[in-house]
Amino acid sequence: MTSDERLALALLTPGFMPPDEGLALYELARSRPEGATLLEVGAWCGRSSVFLGTGAAEVGGVLFSLDHHRGSEENQAGWEYFDASLVDPADGRLNTLPHWQRTIALADLEAVVVGIVGESGLVGSRLSTSFDLVFIDGGHGEEPAWTDYRTWAPRVKVGGVLAIHDVFHDPAEGGRPPYEIYCAALSEGFEDVSRCGSLRVLERLT
Repeated sequence: MTSDERLALALLTPGFMPPDEGLALYELARSRPEGATLLEVGAWCGRSSVFLGTGAAEVGGVLFSLDHHRGSEENQAGWEYFDASLVDPADGRLNTLPHWQRTIALADLEAVVVGIVGESGLVGSRLSTSFDLVFIDGGHGEEPAWTDYRTWAPRVKVGGVLAIHDVFHDPAEGGRPPYEIYCAALSEGFEDVSRCGSLRVLERLT
């Protein structure tokens, strides 16, 4: 499958990533060094996984895609972003993993994108890999956002990039935690290098 075909599939995959921000992720991934190791935290049904995985494939890289696949608070029943079609009839819980697996298979990215199912902090406590790119787009509540940042930002290599989604300077436009971890990164060895919509990209300097 060509990169163009994969990107077209990404645009058809359910998710919350605007097309321009998804394409920015793709360009970011394909600009990493040959054989790069990438991580995304928060995958939903695989839309961002395909954007990042397509770029990783072009440089012979690997993307680790981490998600517990049970959805964030805002995805649960009674909340704004609830999707009843994603509920597992066996236990009545949200489960995006089968949809993510199907997306990666359809994109022919199973040799590039490695799924990790589990809680971010727990996985991070046992996984010591460093990364050329870390993309944080997990839960946007205070506890999950800060856990993702504190767990994975230190794993970005010097010269690597940290991308954070849903960063809004105006509180009226979105929640505070993604913005707050973005501000923390700026004070902790990262430099703002690009932005697209609510996507912020920072390079690790030290």
